[in-house]
Amino acid sequence: MLRADSGFCREELMSWCETNHVHYLFGLARNQRLSKIIGAQMHKACVLHQSTRKAARVFTGFAYITRKSWSRACRVVAKAEYLDKGQNPRFVVTSLSPDQWPDQALYEKFYCARGEMENRIKEQMCLFADRLSTDEMKGNQLRLYFSALAYTMMDALRRLGLKGSEWAQAQVDTIRLKLFKIGAIVRISARRILLQLSSTYPWKDIFAQAFHALRC
Repeated sequence: MLRADSGFCREELMSWCETNHVHYLFGLARNQRLSKIIGAQMHKACVLHQSTRKAARVFTGFAYITRKSWSRACRVVAKAEYLDKGQNPRFVVTSLSPDQWPDQALYEKFYCARGEMENRIKEQMCLFADRLSTDEMKGNQLRLYFSALAYTMMDALRRLGLKGSEWAQAQVDTIRLKLFKIGAIVRISARRILLQLSSTYPWKDIFAQAFHALRC
């Protein structure tokens, strides 16, 4: 399954997916033709908004083909949404059938989940995943592997060590800067390694909680 925004909605990519038995779900840029097709649904959303004074959504699906770029008709799902500021229509195109994913579930549960995945990618950028310091692909790929490993460890720390704390949902960059990137005196003896933190360290309780949660 390939899920992406409207920048990837291209005939070449859609055809490749179908040829290689890969399902796709792409955002589709709105235009006058699409807006006209969902005119009835948008009117219904407008009426609902006027009666409830809340955001109203009506979903519908239909077969659609562009005038030039697409070689065949595809399934399009539309979200006819009316907000306080006015109309807010959105469209996606997919190879999935309505039996596999009904219109509303396809958009709200499957397509919108893409945003959460993008948040995780942005988090990994805080661990230097965007560094391309060498002129060879292998070197840059190795850096990305290290970054992915670091993110996996940070996510485990957040999920296990920070469970129940105020940082249970914190961003990776917050954890790195406030829990790791701190000053301390390290004393090494034959039996132990002693870390001496400042008594004024503001997050020492969370540090201690994570330490005890992860201690074997």
